[in-house]
Amino acid sequence: MQSYKDLEIYKLAHKIAVDIHNISLTLPSFEMYEEGSQIRRASKAISANIVEGFGRKRYRQDYIRFLVYAHSSCDETKEHLECLFETKSLKDNKIFEDLMEELDKLSKKMNKFIQAVDAGV
Repeated sequence: MQSYKDLEIYKLAHKIAVDIHNISLTLPSFEMYEEGSQIRRASKAISANIVEGFGRKRYRQDYIRFLVYAHSSCDETKEHLECLFETKSLKDNKIFEDLMEELDKLSKKMNKFIQAVDAGV
């Protein structure tokens, strides 16, 4: 692997971050700087931590640590998304379900990737 951009988990995380950023800009104004800001930061932290971990890949434990941070940010993003949906700040059921599905898929892929890195594969 030449670059973090070759990683499937990075590609998916980056796409999710861009999608969430764009969706967050359509939230009601009172959410724009509260929950909107939180979900933008959490979603962007997923790919950012994957990138930082990749830069430290020669130190396996550092790499794993940043992948775990990325996985935690994925879970945090899901929580913010659920809150937005349940409070009806995000009203589009399809957008909510599609994003949750993508986040679930990313979470599973990240678990497998962390296991592979931990095993030295």
